[in-house]
Amino acid sequence: MTSQEFNKLANLTQIFALSLGLVLCWGLPSCTMAGLSEPQVQQPSEESVRLLAELARADIVYLGEDHDRAAAHQAQLEIIQALYQKRGKIAIAMEMFQRPFQPSLDRYLAGEISEAQLKQESEYDDRWGFDWEFYAPILRFARTHQIPVIALNAPTEVTRKVAREGLDGLTPQDWRYIPPRSEIRTDNTAYRQLLWDIYQQHAHHGQGNSDRFERFLTAQVLWDETMAAAIAQFWQLNRQSQVIVLTGKGHIMYGHGIPSRVERRLQGQPLVQRSVWLGSFPAGEEPPADYSWPLPL
Repeated sequence: MTSQEFNKLANLTQIFALSLGLVLCWGLPSCTMAGLSEPQVQQPSEESVRLLAELARADIVYLGEDHDRAAAHQAQLEIIQALYQKRGKIAIAMEMFQRPFQPSLDRYLAGEISEAQLKQESEYDDRWGFDWEFYAPILRFARTHQIPVIALNAPTEVTRKVAREGLDGLTPQDWRYIPPRSEIRTDNTAYRQLLWDIYQQHAHHGQGNSDRFERFLTAQVLWDETMAAAIAQFWQLNRQSQVIVLTGKGHIMYGHGIPSRVERRLQGQPLVQRSVWLGSFPAGEEPPADYSWPLPL
C-alpha cells in the first residue's frame, strides 16, 4: 500500500467510524460521544460569500459534518442563516433525529413543547448522544423563523437488527419508518468497495467476515435510503423550499450515500443538488464533495 493509499484509507476510516461503531455495538443500550469545545467560525470570506451564492441556487444542499466538531455545527448555523436570507423558504433535514419522532419536532416548532421536552421525547441522548448544544442553536433558529425540520434517520432498533440478522430479520412493524425492500439498493460497486475497505481496516483488521460485512453494508445503505426517501418526499411536496441536509460526511462523500439515492427517486425532475464538506478536503485524493467550507484549526 502506498502512503497516499494509506492516508486515504485513514481518512475514510475516521469518516465512517461512527457508522461502523453503531452497527458493531448493537448489543449496547447506546453509543454516545461527548462534545468537543472549539473556537467560533470566523466571518465568511469572499470565497465563502461566492459559495453561498452558488448554494442558494440549489434545491437540496448537503452539509457534511464531523459529528463531534463544534466548529462544523457553527458553520452549519451560519450557512443556514445565510441561505434563509437569500431564499426565504427553506427546510432543515437532520440525521440527528429518527423518523418516529417527527411529531415531537413538529410540536417543538409549534411552541407546544419546550426544548428540554423535545430532547426527552426524541430520546436524543440514547439515539444520537453528541452534545445537544451542537444542534440546539439551529433548532432555535428554526423555531423562531418557523422553518420546517425533517427527522431523517431510521430507528436504531431497525438498523441494529439489520446489522445482526439482515433484512430478513425485520418484522412488518419494522418497515413502518423505512423504505420498501425494493428501494434498499446495495448495487453501487464503488460504494461497496469503499465500505469494504473501511470494514476490513476498522472492524477486523483485515479479517472481516463477508456475511457480517453484507449486513454492515445493508445497515449503512438502510440509513442512506431512509434519509433519501424522507428528503425526496418532502421536496416533491414543497418544491419552492430549499432543503438543507445536516448529516455525517460518510453519507454524502462522492455522492454515493444520500445524494445519488435522492436523485434516483426524483428521476426526470429538474433537481440541483450540491454538497459541502465542512472542513478541508482530504489531501492527495479526489474531492469527495462539490465544495469545502474552511473551519478554524
